[in-house]
Amino acid sequence: MVRNLPPLSALEMFEAAARRLSFKRAAEDLGVTPSAVSHAVQGLEVRLGLRLFHRDQHGLRLSAAGGAYLPQVSAALAALAQATDQATGRRPGGAVSITVAPTFASHWLVPRLARFAAHRPDIAIALDTSRQVVDLAREGIDLAIRLSEARTTRGRWTRLMGETLVPVCAPALAMSFGETGWPDLLRRAPLLHVTTTSADWDAYLAATGTPRERLGAGLRVDSIQMAFEAAARGLGIALGRHPLVDHHVAEGRLVALPAPRVPAPTAYWLVDGGAAAERPAARSFRIWLVAEARAAASALPGRR
Repeated sequence: MVRNLPPLSALEMFEAAARRLSFKRAAEDLGVTPSAVSHAVQGLEVRLGLRLFHRDQHGLRLSAAGGAYLPQVSAALAALAQATDQATGRRPGGAVSITVAPTFASHWLVPRLARFAAHRPDIAIALDTSRQVVDLAREGIDLAIRLSEARTTRGRWTRLMGETLVPVCAPALAMSFGETGWPDLLRRAPLLHVTTTSADWDAYLAATGTPRERLGAGLRVDSIQMAFEAAARGLGIALGRHPLVDHHVAEGRLVALPAPRVPAPTAYWLVDGGAAAERPAARSFRIWLVAEARAAASALPGRR
């Protein structure tokens, strides 16, 4: 059977460009020129008859087709690498250590780890969910997932996904207000505040033009997880952050109000310190994680 397969080098360059969202940085990873990456991606787009990237003044971003293609290509490349290792008797395996905030770990990362284990059962994952910011090289940690407004100059930063603010509450609370529109609901229902992100409600109400006379009222808690728990028990409206609130909504514990979703200034970034993260095990996990994040972002309602 003749298979309709693009050149392996083109797939590798597409995967690197999608992971880094830059032809230049992809070229640095692969040891080729940016022009070679650009031409390979263009050739792949012609072969597939699909636009894999949007190129504009803001840089490079995946198209919907590219976002759907990426996790499949990443999985195929990982499978080829694993088959090659098995055929040659090599056992790359090993362990990957990641430091990540507990809420992101429990709500987003851990539910997806089974998919990585299915592709690479030979790689052990060690999660550090302490809130302490650590020096990756000094502590012997391969990768970190950080919430930040922008990358810093230390380490290599790859943007995973942005955050979006959306008001959420218990289904019973939303129903108790009947046909009340979301602006009136925000004015009448208690607001739940997270002390570590105390500016969120102010920013959201300002962005949506909602009066802020009751901004100071309502229960205060010290974590977003506690805010979700309080909201689920009908104590008020929490300002949810996609992607952390998504599984609460999917499970029906919370409902998202039919209110605007406001982009937060923060994003989740994958950080590595360089050499340690280029170990085969760490590199495999990094490729998989970026592909997962891109696929999750491309699946959002209303995303182009």
